[in-house]
Amino acid sequence: MAFHFLFNRRDGDFNDKTIATKEDQGAAFEASNRSQLSAMAEAFEQLSRSVNKSTSSDNDDNDDDLLQLKPFCDACSLVSVLFGCLGIAFKFAEFEYCGKVRDLVEASKRYSCLNNLLDVDVKNDTVRTPGSLSRNLRRVRQGLDLIRALFENFLSSDYCTLKDAASTAYAQVCAPYHTWAVRTAVSAGMYALPTREQLLLNLNETDESAEKEMRRYIKSSLPIIEYIDKLYISRNISLDW
Repeated sequence: MAFHFLFNRRDGDFNDKTIATKEDQGAAFEASNRSQLSAMAEAFEQLSRSVNKSTSSDNDDNDDDLLQLKPFCDACSLVSVLFGCLGIAFKFAEFEYCGKVRDLVEASKRYSCLNNLLDVDVKNDTVRTPGSLSRNLRRVRQGLDLIRALFENFLSSDYCTLKDAASTAYAQVCAPYHTWAVRTAVSAGMYALPTREQLLLNLNETDESAEKEMRRYIKSSLPIIEYIDKLYISRNISLDW
C-alpha cells in the first residue's frame, strides 16, 4: 500500500509521462558494445570537460561556452537504465527521474543550454512550480547525486550490503526533501534490493570493472552537480527543496 501511494501521489511531480518505456531506457545502448557503466562514465567525463571549459571562459554571453542541454540530456538518459537495475526500492527515483529527463529532452529543442531554461522560469516566477523545467532540472540533479552517493557507498568497506549502501545514499541525498510517507515506502522497498553480486550480474560487470567505472562516474559527475547548484545559487535560488 505504501508503494501504491508513492507512485500515485498527486503533487504535480508524477504523471503518466514519467514512466519511461523499456525501449526508451535501452535505446542509448543499442549502438554501442560498451557496458552500461562505461557508457555512462564516458558521457559524464565529456560533460565534465565542457563544464571545465565554461567555468574557465571569460565570455559569459556566449552560449557555446555554457553547458549544452542536449548532451546533458543524453548523458542523463544513460543513468535511467541503472535505476531499473536496482528494483522496486528505487522505483520512486526511476519514475521521477526518467520523466524529468524526458521533459528536458523536449526542452532541448527550444533551449540550447541549462542557463536558458532557468532564466525563463526566473522571469516567469515559476522556478519551483510543479512541472517547470527548473524544478525538473533540480530533480534530475538529485538523481545524479543519488547515484554518485550510492556508488561511493558501494565501493566503501564501511558497507557490507547494497541495502546499507543504498539506504545511506537515499538518506543523504533525497530523504530531506521527501515526506514521511515517501521515506517510509522507500525504506520498506530497500529490502527488495538485489544483492551486490546480483547487481554486478545485471550490469554485466566484475568487481574490478565496476569499481573502475563507478569511480569514473563519481569523479566526473561532481563538477556537473556543482555546476547545476551554482546556476541556482547565482540567481538567488536556495537549494532547500
